[in-house]
Amino acid sequence: MATGIKRTYSTRASTKPGPPSSPPSELTSPPPAKRKRPLTDRAPEGNTPTKKTRRTKLKAGESSKPNKQAKLTQLHFSLDTPTLRTCPLCDLSYTRGAPDDESLHKAHCARVQRGLEWGKEEQREADRAGVEELASNVKLSNGARGRIVCFRPDIGGKIGTKLNILLDTIRLALSSPPLSPAVLQRCKIYLFLLSGPGAVTTREKIVGCVVAQRISSAMVIVHPSQISQSQSQPTPDSAPASSTHAPSSPPTAPLLPVDSTTNPYVNPATLPPSAPPTASLLPVDSATNLYVHPAPLPTPLGIPRLFVSSAHRRLGIASRLLSAAAASFILGCPLDPAKGEVAFTQPTGAGKAVLESWGKGGVRIYEEEQHM
Repeated sequence: MATGIKRTYSTRASTKPGPPSSPPSELTSPPPAKRKRPLTDRAPEGNTPTKKTRRTKLKAGESSKPNKQAKLTQLHFSLDTPTLRTCPLCDLSYTRGAPDDESLHKAHCARVQRGLEWGKEEQREADRAGVEELASNVKLSNGARGRIVCFRPDIGGKIGTKLNILLDTIRLALSSPPLSPAVLQRCKIYLFLLSGPGAVTTREKIVGCVVAQRISSAMVIVHPSQISQSQSQPTPDSAPASSTHAPSSPPTAPLLPVDSTTNPYVNPATLPPSAPPTASLLPVDSATNLYVHPAPLPTPLGIPRLFVSSAHRRLGIASRLLSAAAASFILGCPLDPAKGEVAFTQPTGAGKAVLESWGKGGVRIYEEEQHM
């Protein structure tokens, strides 16, 4: 006997589209087939892997809170305190708190106290540039040794750059105007190079400098005793009323030296009646009581600049440089300062002491920008 089979499922409707009711037309084109985009046409950000963020683990004792703000300091304007300061070591005035001024003062003060470096590069260039060594193994009073070199100001190169820095340092230290190119053309530079510690060393320091200039004339310095005598003489206005005439050359009148070749002495009594006794003298520095006679005398050598670093003064460096300049400035003709053959420009207090000790009373004064 046949048994009936009960179906528990049904057939699904076909999802395929049925045939079209009308035949396809030749005018209509079939829809384009879909294609996958090649990898090269896809956006580049799809190919780059995503950057994973790292999570840092906090150590024990650390908190995730942000750092606290640093403690601020309340500043106040001090109107009573001047911002312009003068250094007691180098006498340079600069603005306190200005970075440019403070850096300039720091470099200048170091050069004034300890000098400038003279190393291998300068020495290697000196052998080619014709720098002349006048004296070697010069012993100073403290036992240190050095040497004296000489060259022209237009040497150029690294030595020329070093010379410009040195002249600028001297200008600031002496508060003097810069030397003009016309003056430098007639000059020679003398340097004292101090050797470093040790038996064999290649590092030296420029601790002294003398600038020697060719000049034509200078003025004689008046001795302080002559100035005091001339000031103590009575003027014609203070003479007694009973005096009928004054002697032409009183025996007590001091005689002032002017020129030992033509007119050796001048009598202050021959000055005009309305002029004071010191009217014929030119004041160079009233603070140091320095006067000169206005009559110029022939003088071949002038010293416009003299400088020694403050840490190396009173060792005989200045006198050795001046002696080297007087002996070699004119070839084959050494000059004697005691005979009035060397002159200085307006000296400072320290320069006047060198002038009197080295020159033995014969050094003269001249104008820096005089014409030949």
